Amino acid sequence: MSTTEDGFVSIRADDFADLDEASRQRWMRYGRSDPTIFPALLGLQVEDVRVDYCRMRMPFAPTLLQAAGMVHGGAIASLLDAVAVPAVGGPLPPGARFSTVDLHVQFIRALAGGERAEDAVAEGWVVRRGRGTVFCESEVYGATTARLVAKSVLTYNVG
Repeated sequence: MSTTEDGFVSIRADDFADLDEASRQRWMRYGRSDPTIFPALLGLQVEDVRVDYCRMRMPFAPTLLQAAGMVHGGAIASLLDAVAVPAVGGPLPPGARFSTVDLHVQFIRALAGGERAEDAVAEGWVVRRGRGTVFCESEVYGATTARLVAKSVLTYNVG
């Protein structure tokens, strides 16, 4: 099992092979570019990337809250989608183009703000690769509580 510095335990990471070092370094920088791209606006940080797998963190920020004081569902859905990007792209050559064509999200519980605020940690993995289609799943957990917040099934077009 893979454990982060704050104690989040991944039960999936060890099921995936290591990427070659050049691809790993490229995807560890995902979202940090000039000009700024959307993942950076959410503060997304890649923590681990392997062949067909990625773990990513969305640090808590008050700007992610909706009016009732919970993390906005759109931010969580974005994390579910974004964590699959390095999983899909990791084994592909630099410059390969791919995009989400379907995203189904199930929200299991809210991620609170205020005194109970915590980072969100997501894991995304490839279920099956076809010639032009990649099927993925992803899940978001509270980083401190390890409680499942949301899960998704995704389809990407590659080509």
